[in-house]
Amino acid sequence: MTPDSQDPGLRRAIIDAVADGFERQVHFLTEFTRIPSLRGQEDSALDFMAGALRARGWSVDDWTAPLESLRHEPGFCDCAGEVRSVRSVVGTLSSGTGAGRSLILQGHLDVVPEGPHAMWHSPPFAPEIRDGWMYGRGAGDMKAGKVAALFAVDALRRAGVTPSGRLHYQSVVEEESSGLGALATLARGYRADCAFIPEPTGLGLVRAQVGAIWFRLKVRGRPAHVAYASTGASAITATMHLITALQRMEARWNDAARDHPQYRDVPHPLNFNAGKIAGGDWTSSLPAWCDVDCRMGLLPGDDVAARRAEITRTIETAAAEHPFLRDNPPKILWTGFMADGYTLNDADAPEACLARAHHTATGQDRPEDQSWTALTDTRFYGLYHGIPSLCYGPLADSIHGFDERVDLASVQRCTEVIALFIADWCGLDSLPGTPGKA
Repeated sequence: MTPDSQDPGLRRAIIDAVADGFERQVHFLTEFTRIPSLRGQEDSALDFMAGALRARGWSVDDWTAPLESLRHEPGFCDCAGEVRSVRSVVGTLSSGTGAGRSLILQGHLDVVPEGPHAMWHSPPFAPEIRDGWMYGRGAGDMKAGKVAALFAVDALRRAGVTPSGRLHYQSVVEEESSGLGALATLARGYRADCAFIPEPTGLGLVRAQVGAIWFRLKVRGRPAHVAYASTGASAITATMHLITALQRMEARWNDAARDHPQYRDVPHPLNFNAGKIAGGDWTSSLPAWCDVDCRMGLLPGDDVAARRAEITRTIETAAAEHPFLRDNPPKILWTGFMADGYTLNDADAPEACLARAHHTATGQDRPEDQSWTALTDTRFYGLYHGIPSLCYGPLADSIHGFDERVDLASVQRCTEVIALFIADWCGLDSLPGTPGKA
């Protein structure tokens, strides 16, 4: 007999199975967070996940895609040549009858730089648990959600059931800077009836997310001894002039955002950031060079090419108004994200499943809708391939900051929700030899 995913006894058994495995889950998350999977250094984390999947009997696809093989995929950006190839690991579980709906469980394992370790309360890659929170770079964004998805499937199996539909458990990189990892899995041919990405949402559902554009300003000055400053030109102060112009552009874009249906009630949804700067060679010399890496958000529905052109015009106009830059214009490199915003639409069926799972695990009627001022990989599925893509995960704090942390109670709730969602969305089959569990 096919198990009923809505049977209260089975749903209780699934929740109990999550609890039974949660100590092992926290240990697994601790070991995963110890791996400093910074950009370009993700191989150890990918090996870790591939080994975990093989140990569980998943079929594992581990491959590296040359960047050129992705160039014609929708959503591609070339990162100014800084990325040459993208490695991904996908586990596939087809242990059921295949009669149910299919699902992609995706998470990224790349993390952002940790900054000075002395400014952390505890070392960023030596995770600690304090007052119910796990601290560590990547613990919240998004290794906890990624681990929750894996252990949700483990819990189903301990409850004596397995998804009837096909599961793809995808470990990707480059989420923090381009999305090329998700793009590589789609180029490889992975598809499903729904995608589920457990980013740290505090058990809310991301209804809308912004897009983003990354670029680097390369400003060149004229060096001179500071005693004769009038004979030279400072690349650093010239860069400050350009940043001021971009901040004015940011204000104009946010004024217009007040009319956007998903963002009219979100204060300042579009953020410009000068996130990394380097320049100059000597304290008593006018700096001959300054490079600054920038990020600008954009709204769902914005035309990326048009926004990129507006950024270019803003910089060119500001340069024309500057006494040195008008004859020595800066260069612009497009270094990462060239990403559309995304609004979740046409997802009634998976949203209903998520609402039921959320209600069972938390007692709340449905997850809170959120309009994010950041972005995720969901856009690739919903915008370009018509696959409804849910973003729902645990509660995290100080992501991208010092003392990043994730609330472990929310991780357990999230694991319950994902397990119940899989049961509902994919359907269930009894595992051989455990008829009583169903």
